[in-house]
Amino acid sequence: MTHAHAPTTPRSTLVVTAHAGDFVWRAGGAIALAAARGEKVTIACLTFGERGESARAWREGKDLAQIKALRRDEAERAAATLGAEVRFLDAGDHPLLPTPELTDRLVALYRETQPDVVLTHPADDPYNGDHPAAHRMALEARILAQAIGYPADGEVIGAPPVFYFEPHQPEMSGFRPEVLLDITEVWETKRKAMECLAAQRHLWDYYTDLAVRRGVQLRRNAGPNLGLAHRTLAEAYMRPYPQIAKELA
Repeated sequence: MTHAHAPTTPRSTLVVTAHAGDFVWRAGGAIALAAARGEKVTIACLTFGERGESARAWREGKDLAQIKALRRDEAERAAATLGAEVRFLDAGDHPLLPTPELTDRLVALYRETQPDVVLTHPADDPYNGDHPAAHRMALEARILAQAIGYPADGEVIGAPPVFYFEPHQPEMSGFRPEVLLDITEVWETKRKAMECLAAQRHLWDYYTDLAVRRGVQLRRNAGPNLGLAHRTLAEAYMRPYPQIAKELA
């Protein structure tokens, strides 16, 4: 007699970013890899990046509503290319300011998605205060979503590991590439997602070059016996919490 097995819930990744393009440049490879494995990826864009990251659209004479619509369309197409769902919280950028309502919405999203992994900005960025603000909100909401007494819908979450993706100016932001993720197999998908972001076309080559450099570092640290592709591409991450393991590897 055979017994039917209950379907397993796919792993879940939650990405919390300040602006509509951040998830593509910094974590597009990780998102595409997770989606390719059949995992659920939800991206929380706190803002559209309408004021501080849409200079080209402003110079073209577009107004605020048009720019928000433009950035929404770009981000939706990029997320779809990567295989993820994107949510827009429209909190307003430059500056991005925390509010109790925004915190509640993030906590509710944590509890809804029950993430196994969280990706977000690192703590420091002297060039853009919205990124550290998003970092603080992402971590605070994660803690509150664990608290059974916090008044938000949904079940409390566990303690999903957090990975900080690489900022635009890593040397100035205290960023150390502690985790190098091989994204070679999904690189073309990430590049197509990058090309959805015409408002920031100037970043396409920058983040292509960065993937190549991090890939060189990955090969150097992996050694010669792992059968890596000659042209390996990678993304870099940091971990704020300890890795849990039963053996060192």
